[in-house]
Amino acid sequence: MKSIKDINFAGRKVLLRVDFNVPMDAEKHITDDTRIRESMPTIQKLLADGAAVIIMAHFGRPKKGGFEPELSLLPVAKYLETLVGRPVKFTQSLLGSGEAEQMAQNLKSGEVMLLENIRFYPEESRGDVIFAERLSKLGDCYINDAFGAAHREHCSTAVIARFFPNDKYFGFLMENEVRNLEKLMHDAPRPFTAIIGGSKVSSKIGILENLLDKVDNMIIIGGMRYTFTKALGGKIGNSICEDDKLDLARELMRRMDEQGVKYYLPVDSVIGDKFANDANTQTVPSGEVPDGWESMDCGPESCQAIRDIIMASKTILWNGPAGVFELETFAKGTNHIAQSVADACKQGCFAAVGGGDSVAAVKQMGLANRMSYVSTGGGAMLEYLEGKVLPGIKAIQD
Repeated sequence: MKSIKDINFAGRKVLLRVDFNVPMDAEKHITDDTRIRESMPTIQKLLADGAAVIIMAHFGRPKKGGFEPELSLLPVAKYLETLVGRPVKFTQSLLGSGEAEQMAQNLKSGEVMLLENIRFYPEESRGDVIFAERLSKLGDCYINDAFGAAHREHCSTAVIARFFPNDKYFGFLMENEVRNLEKLMHDAPRPFTAIIGGSKVSSKIGILENLLDKVDNMIIIGGMRYTFTKALGGKIGNSICEDDKLDLARELMRRMDEQGVKYYLPVDSVIGDKFANDANTQTVPSGEVPDGWESMDCGPESCQAIRDIIMASKTILWNGPAGVFELETFAKGTNHIAQSVADACKQGCFAAVGGGDSVAAVKQMGLANRMSYVSTGGGAMLEYLEGKVLPGIKAIQD
């Protein structure tokens, strides 16, 4: 993998794709700037070299085709100025008006320009080759630092790379994501424990199947575990369950047994009589949830058992919460896993964390910097773990 740290981009006009799809409040204030900050090392390296940097990014899901004021990147451009410490050239005029093209053409070394929301162009999502070529003419080399969009075969994330056969690179963020994922899937120290959660088995089938010949332990948590519990004959009350996936759950457990993978389903559950912080709660065996009650989190016995497995592991993959993490009353299981994974890292374990709630948990607890690797891309990481080829990665590696 050729790293940009070994290349001097002085005098170059760099087309840089990033993921600046950040959350904003009603007043268009950025409420979480993590994605912007994650690409700052790449931007700062290019500016230090003396490159002119033209940034491409998307925001939201435009549907109309053309400019939509509520999805403009203007707030991001203003915020980016505070991070780079210099003006960020920006126009809400789209390509074709001449203004954006002229601005890019006149961009000097050490200057930064942000193009308006790249998804305002319908051609972007279609992967239109002509539009990709048009974008490519704005610069003389291409860097992809948008792992969160690497699973999209869009113009700015994949197709454009073909117009830079000898001048296409991963940014530092992408390089870090690819290196860590490759280690996780192909060179993981054993024992390797996967902790997989989420609401539905159907959304994690690909991961579960792809990990069967890679892991030693499979811990199944979150809403999806109740499908497994019911498949084993347990009573789950009103807990979430995919009744059409019961046979699949049995087949997955059979395959894990066959391949020597030890799987663990929480043995006790914190249940509630309603989906709310002020619900009445009790702790019961996982297969003995009364009618009218819903299992919402792992119980204390399960938390301790999961911790024991984690602390005996050399590699951990954590994707998905243990329970209804958004409600404080039922966040203990997820928080307990986060602390246990951090403690395992302290003793030398390699731990990768991905998925919105899992990442939110380690951030909320101030543990993100104690993890070996926290992925910035939910959907992209999910597809990689399923064994799929990500277009944004393949385009650079080809």
